[in-house]
Amino acid sequence: MTVTAGSAAISAWTVKMTFPSGVTVTQLWNGTLSGSPPTYTVRNADYNGALGARASTQFGFLGGGNAATPALTCTSP
Repeated sequence: MTVTAGSAAISAWTVKMTFPSGVTVTQLWNGTLSGSPPTYTVRNADYNGALGARASTQFGFLGGGNAATPALTCTSP
């Protein structure tokens, strides 16, 4: 997934992912993972939280269960 800052720089980011029942996240890279099925929270790693205006970074994950697109909520604390 790609996280992109808006028109102003940000110092950190958080993405909340809510999946349908039965989907689990088993691995994550370029971020820190918390939560449990069906809702997970991904926060920036130490090295990719600060983004300049319109800059972006990416994180990825592997999961189990049926393929599904999560509902996403993105914030910058």
